[in-house]
Amino acid sequence: MGWLARRRAASPGTADSANSAADMSGDRWLIVGLGNPEGEYGGTRHNIGADVVRALAAQLGLSFKPHKSGCLIADGFAAPGGAPLTLALPTGYMNNSGGPVQQAATFYKIPAARVVVVHDELDLPLAGLKLKLGGGVAGHNGLKDIRQRLGTEDFLRVRIGVGRPPGRQSPADYVLKRFAAKEREEIDVTVAQAVDAILHLVAHDLESTQNRYHGSA
Repeated sequence: MGWLARRRAASPGTADSANSAADMSGDRWLIVGLGNPEGEYGGTRHNIGADVVRALAAQLGLSFKPHKSGCLIADGFAAPGGAPLTLALPTGYMNNSGGPVQQAATFYKIPAARVVVVHDELDLPLAGLKLKLGGGVAGHNGLKDIRQRLGTEDFLRVRIGVGRPPGRQSPADYVLKRFAAKEREEIDVTVAQAVDAILHLVAHDLESTQNRYHGSA
């Protein structure tokens, strides 16, 4: 059973709250799931960030709609009375994520410090989960483009481990491959944990979330 079937629980968000959220800036957060176009690349390692944000939308009962930023957008709240959220899935290719993210952040008047980018991470073991603020991009072209377009590296990252490629396989080829069935079982658990970590992050702070979710990976 995949993440979507397992996460369709009773949700604190509603479609009505999503509509009203669109008119609020306040302390809004922008949660971005990175990936390539889903039709061709869905289920690949490189799309795990988008998987997490779709799972978050499913838990909150939110639906995505096309937006002039070049993202699919879903607006809502982390919980009744909680932080307003904008969930974003850039619709183009990973390497060109920066423009849509920058345009969404500008449209909603969200500073980089409240932009959370969820992405695959070669430097973490399969199904590892880590969060951080800023730092290098370790060759991740999606992050590189976002850093360039936002003009800062000081945005938050939720890093989902996909492991290193076996043997001499190219990392670029490796991240475009789909998970094996056993790997998918492991990564689905991490997707669910990442959803919970994002909700904890926006309700509390980075240090508290790191202490709660980093474990030993």
